[in-house]
Parts: sequence; C-alpha cells; structure tokens
Amino acid sequence: MVCLFLETSVLNTLIADFRIVFDRDPAARNWLEVLTCYPGLHALAMHRFSHWLWTLGLPVIPRLLSHLARFLTGIEIHPGATIGRGVFIDHGMGVVIGETAIVGDYALIYQGVTLGGTGKESGKRHPTLGENVVVGAGAKVLGNIYIGHNVRIGAGSVVLREVPSDCTVVGVPGRIVYRAGERVEPLDHGRLPDSEAQVIRALVDRIEALEQEVKTLRQPLPAQTDAVLVGALAGSREHEGLHCRVQDRVINEFFDGAGI
Repeated sequence: MVCLFLETSVLNTLIADFRIVFDRDPAARNWLEVLTCYPGLHALAMHRFSHWLWTLGLPVIPRLLSHLARFLTGIEIHPGATIGRGVFIDHGMGVVIGETAIVGDYALIYQGVTLGGTGKESGKRHPTLGENVVVGAGAKVLGNIYIGHNVRIGAGSVVLREVPSDCTVVGVPGRIVYRAGERVEPLDHGRLPDSEAQVIRALVDRIEALEQEVKTLRQPLPAQTDAVLVGALAGSREHEGLHCRVQDRVINEFFDGAGI
C-alpha cells in the first residue's frame, strides 16, 4: 500500500513537472519536443530519482547520478536538495542548487541561478524558496534564508537576506521594491523597477534644488526687498525641507536595504 502511494505521488509530481512547461514557456509546441529537448525537465527527473536514493541513505550513487545529470544538462542539483512539484528550470545552463536548499511548488528558475551557501557552516546552509517564486537569470540567493511565496527576484540580483511574501527584489545586494495593488506576471521581467535609478534621480533632484538656492542667494537685490527676500527664502526652505525629507527617506531606505 505504501509503495503504491509513493509510486502515485512520484508519478503525479512528474506529470506536474511536464505540464508546467507549457504554462511557463511559449516556445513549448508539443509533448515530444518537451520530453526530448528540455534539459530542465531531464535534470528534475534525474534529481527526483537520485533524491529518493539519497533519502534511503545509499552512498556515492546519488552523487554520481547528479554528476551525470550535470554533465548531460548543465544543471547541478545536489541529491539532498528538496524540490517541490511543478518546478520549471528554463534553459538551465549553469544552475546550481545546494544540498540543503528547498524549492517550493511551481517555482520558475532561469539559467545561471545559484541557490548556494555563504561559507563552511554545517546544517541548513542553503536558501528555502516558497511557492510560485521566480528567480531571474544569473541571480544568486545565498545562505540559510527564507524567500516567501510569490516573490520575484530580478536577473543578476544577489539576495543575502530574507524576503517576505509578495515582494519583488532587485539589485546587488538585493533590495525589496513593493508593487502594492499591481499584478506582476511571472515572465514580465521588463517591468521590474530600478531602485538604483530612483535613488540617483533623488540625488540629482537634491543637487538641482541646492544649485537653484545658491543661484538665488547670489543675485543682487535692492535693500528694501531684503525683508521680502528673507520671507520668501524661509518659505522656500520650509517647502524644500519637506521635499528633501521625502527624498532622503528614499535614499536612506536604499542604503539600509529598502525593507529587507
């Protein structure tokens, strides 16, 4: 009875891995092409077998199978890693998933992604990804950290801190950018916000405001208008102070990790 349950569970997982390809890849045309030409699917199938052997405590062979899968697909998944159902590794060349990593159901992982550790510590040392997480090409998620459900990690980002659910992370190091009230499609990487550009824009605005104030102070004016000028500058400074405080908050959040 137990064997029948395990066989059914494994079969359902493999079917979910196969079906998700058509949902996540517009280039998937037919079942034969997916079965024969998708290295991410092949790597996952071999990993599930090697992971089963790993849980049985079998020495050497699980690592040999993972090494063979790496040679054939370019995707390195340690047999100790836990991979959920419906995970899709798109293209996949250069993907590395460490021994204690956990990948939740229906995650989407692009080429060059690393789910790795940060040192030689023992125990749980690799990240845990929640459900429906998207990790962009070349992104690195390092250490024993938790990435919440429905998180989007931009291409090339380096994530070193935990991320709550329903957030978008971009940059090096990765910083959270909130997308409240707006749906982000899994494949819509072109719409990821640029937190660095926002901070640079805030700094430029601050410089322009200071330059304008210096220019105003250098202009010669009649003596009778001094009182009016002082009042106008005071009001200008008060208004600009509010503006600068908003900009300073954006800058400080950027340096502090923008919410991570």
